Amino acid sequence: MPRAQLLAWLGLALASLFWAGNSLVARAFSGPIPPLSLAFWRWAVALAIVLPFVAPSLWRYRQALRAAGWRLWVAALLAITLYNCLLYTAALSTAAINLSLVSTCLPLATFIGAGLLLGEWPARRAWVGLGLALLGLIWLIAQGNWQMLSTLSFAQGDLLILLATLDWALYSLLLRRWNRYFQIPPFTLLGALILLGLLMLAPLYAWELGQGARFEPSLENLAAIAYTALFASVLAYHLWNIGLRELGAARTAMSNYLMPVFTALLAWLLLGEGLQSYHWIGGAMIFAGLLLAGRTQQA
Repeated sequence: MPRAQLLAWLGLALASLFWAGNSLVARAFSGPIPPLSLAFWRWAVALAIVLPFVAPSLWRYRQALRAAGWRLWVAALLAITLYNCLLYTAALSTAAINLSLVSTCLPLATFIGAGLLLGEWPARRAWVGLGLALLGLIWLIAQGNWQMLSTLSFAQGDLLILLATLDWALYSLLLRRWNRYFQIPPFTLLGALILLGLLMLAPLYAWELGQGARFEPSLENLAAIAYTALFASVLAYHLWNIGLRELGAARTAMSNYLMPVFTALLAWLLLGEGLQSYHWIGGAMIFAGLLLAGRTQQA
């Protein structure tokens, strides 16, 4: 595997780890921090982090950004504004595990979308890898007992996270499709997306404030916002965009199957929940599926 692709896969694994933590934060702070407030301040802090580094580059590539035009606004709307509002609103009425579970529809949606929108139908072995990773995911969900699947329940928020997942799949596919319009460094692109997405988030945040929604600026709340801003936003988004460029939309989306694995690991490390045999078996199947998909080329 070429070094650039290997680094892209490693970066996507880190992004999945950061987003697994984001799912836990979203659920844990769904009460203390209103959803649109969390979305707004997440990206406001993220912008404060990246702007000193990307401001000169934004000016240098202003002609390319202007040429991207409405496509840049659409990408920012999907990735920054809509996705985060849907995710944090969903956290009000669904469990953290469901946030990870429903979002794993992403690889299948992206595989099909990559073929229909981009003409990038993955090779047969990539589909086998997808199936193997999917079986590993189901084994995790069932906790090693297929009868557990019949006891799963879904809340209203699960529909919102499904919409968020489809939103993210569309963003990934369009970013790949419009690649020729975004011939700028990935970090510069991220800065532009954050800036535009935050502008579109501001009216929604103002509306929430008008409804009387507030949060206490406690140490815990500020730490949660800081985590989402640095790790789940700046670093994870940057690594995801690099993955799209190096691997394509379909194979990049496969990394989403790592989120339940990392959620289980974080629960073990942070909550003291023991790792069972089904965690290891399901995780091994997911990693094997990702390895198989990663070794294939687009058909």
